[in-house]
Amino acid sequence: MFPDAEYAARLRAVRGRMAEQGLGALLVTDPANLFYLTGYDAWSFYTPQLLFVPAEGELLLFLREMDANGAFRTARLDPGQIVGYPERYVHRPHLHPFDWVAFALRRRGRVAPAARGCVGLEMDSHFFSPKGYRSLVNALPEWTLVDAFDLVNWVRAVKSPAEIQYLRTAARVTTAAMQAAIDTIEPGVPQHLVAAQVARAQVEGVDDAWGDFPAMVPMLPTGASADTPHLTWSDRVLREGDAVVVELAGVHRRYHVPLARTVMLGPPTAELGLLEEAVASGLEAVLDVTAAGVPVRELASTWNWALAEFGLEKPSRLGYSVGIGYPPDWGERTISIRSEDESVLAENMTFHLICGMWMTGYGYEVSESIRITATGTEALTSFPRALIRK
Repeated sequence: MFPDAEYAARLRAVRGRMAEQGLGALLVTDPANLFYLTGYDAWSFYTPQLLFVPAEGELLLFLREMDANGAFRTARLDPGQIVGYPERYVHRPHLHPFDWVAFALRRRGRVAPAARGCVGLEMDSHFFSPKGYRSLVNALPEWTLVDAFDLVNWVRAVKSPAEIQYLRTAARVTTAAMQAAIDTIEPGVPQHLVAAQVARAQVEGVDDAWGDFPAMVPMLPTGASADTPHLTWSDRVLREGDAVVVELAGVHRRYHVPLARTVMLGPPTAELGLLEEAVASGLEAVLDVTAAGVPVRELASTWNWALAEFGLEKPSRLGYSVGIGYPPDWGERTISIRSEDESVLAENMTFHLICGMWMTGYGYEVSESIRITATGTEALTSFPRALIRK
């Protein structure tokens, strides 16, 4: 997917942050970060896996033995850097794969050099368990284990030109999937059939823009339940008068472009019309102030003031950084667009702006995935930013 020079630049950036944080080594367990640093891509993250990143020297990727045997097909590592732990360590009540990994690191002489500084852990990684942490603590007492504070995730925040191209390709899949949802949503159609058409479009893609699996399934809050985000689907039959919130992502080679729109079956209520007007005003105001060098809190402030003019407020964040994604989330767990965030926008950061308004008994959502440019933004898709009436 990327030339060797790009992987080398990523590793240099990670090691630069490691030096700033006083880390002698970093243990990476987030599958998105494994992919970012090595290219490794497989559905193996349900078992423990770990990338050992020393301050200097070769990386070591530890995986279940059956996965390690084929990791060379995607990982940009020499075969000697890919190490498989035995099957007998998988799903055992009194053993953990990291027991074996710790011994393997010691046998390779990697423990003492790393102990010259602290050893960073991805403490908020979805696939790093308390049992895994306990195994490392018990097996490597000479290490001072500390939170790396999503170090690799922060390096990922600014995308390379090649990554931006993958996101643009993913956006074509997003467009096809959203159109499939809109075309299918009609009175009398059950929710699960809408989800089925979205899933088909997400995988089928468009021409050379083939679809990878998404980190999250399509979400379809409907009718009164549209006041609650992150609901999926059932066999509920759509009815005249329903507002259906569709949130999904197109994915290409693990790069995600999320998008949300609201589809109205029949005339909208006055309350929904107010949300449509408020969200359109707020989103336009936010996009007008967004550019490289702008503090993130300014975007949040702009949004909050725009909503206040309509007598509304949104307690949840306005958006977050996106890019590479694996289940269960397509966010990068770094920048959140809210008043408390002290980050400053940089060119080629990418965000999902979620203008979702969840009221009581109804809701409305429009979102955009954007790239930050030197002078403004690039919207990665081009759907109308309005209530879709059918």
